[in-house]
Amino acid sequence: MKLSEDFNAGTQVINGYDETSITINEHTFTHSLLVSNYRLITDWPVKEMSDFCNQSLQPIFELQPEVIIIGTGRNIQFPRPEHYSSAINKGIGIEFMDTGAACRTYNILLSENRKVVAGIILG
Repeated sequence: MKLSEDFNAGTQVINGYDETSITINEHTFTHSLLVSNYRLITDWPVKEMSDFCNQSLQPIFELQPEVIIIGTGRNIQFPRPEHYSSAINKGIGIEFMDTGAACRTYNILLSENRKVVAGIILG
């Protein structure tokens, strides 16, 4: 699906996605990554939900988000609560969504100038 929206220069905007790729600022990626307002981290090691744990959140915490969105692929998947308890303990909202919903929600929060980080899992 192709997305379009008007954002400030320098922001990391999700332009489109499908089951195997995501396009951010007109660059297409085929592996899991983290995207925030002004940073893109292309070496996030989470390849599937079974890889997700509290340690997966450490590079996200460095970006100081208000909200974390995890895109879990075609279908929504939830990890066990102890695998994301560190976000809850820090008072950071965390949501798990299918990748399409995660991309759309990220762009909406970005347009509202919220400090959001999306972790997109692409196996």
